[in-house]
Amino acid sequence: MSMKARIQNLVGEETSTGRGFNLFIKALIVLSLISISLETLPDIDPLFKRILNKFEVFSVAIFTVEYLFRIYAANKKREFIFSFYGIIDLLAILPFYLTLGFDLRSLRVFRLLRLLRIMKLGRYNAAMNRLANTFTSIKQELVIFLILISFLLYISAIGIYYFENPVQPESFRSVFHSLWWAVATLTTVGYGDVYPVTFGGRVFTFVILMIGLGLISVPTGLIASALTKGIAKEAENDEG
Repeated sequence: MSMKARIQNLVGEETSTGRGFNLFIKALIVLSLISISLETLPDIDPLFKRILNKFEVFSVAIFTVEYLFRIYAANKKREFIFSFYGIIDLLAILPFYLTLGFDLRSLRVFRLLRLLRIMKLGRYNAAMNRLANTFTSIKQELVIFLILISFLLYISAIGIYYFENPVQPESFRSVFHSLWWAVATLTTVGYGDVYPVTFGGRVFTFVILMIGLGLISVPTGLIASALTKGIAKEAENDEG
């Protein structure tokens, strides 16, 4: 058996070796996420912290080897690298290498990307795979929706700024400060920390709220429709 065939058996789930390897990766992902949480304990023992750091190095090393194995085993390497799970696998290890050897506070934000490791579990779950295929099938519609949302957020921030800035210069200091209000209002969350007091601002808020209520249903409908079609297609294939 060739080296490539052996690695394909290892990263696949067709053999007992492959299933064992994938089970090991699942357990390592869960332990890695627990480790990330333990790191945040305020009075953590220095020795325990060193153990957690060593475990982080160990888990990243395993994830890196797994990532390289999957690239090597893929028949279409470029397609795998830019696939949903290929990108997730890369983002799961990238923060470690980005912050390696640096003590720059600005780079530490990349460590948040470690949380994407939980999405690696989706590779081993049929329901998650179905959901990933759903998002892939409607990616163009979702991109258009995100562009539309971004445009509406900006317009909302500009509108409320001109209504409220003259009477609330501290809360609505600029269009960029007004973006927080736009996000809270367009998503219909309404935290209440900043709100309009002028008549024009309140009317404008009502309009934005109505638009927000309508927009929430758009991605929900798209995902539900695509998911239903995907399940129906799977059922037809099983019957066939």
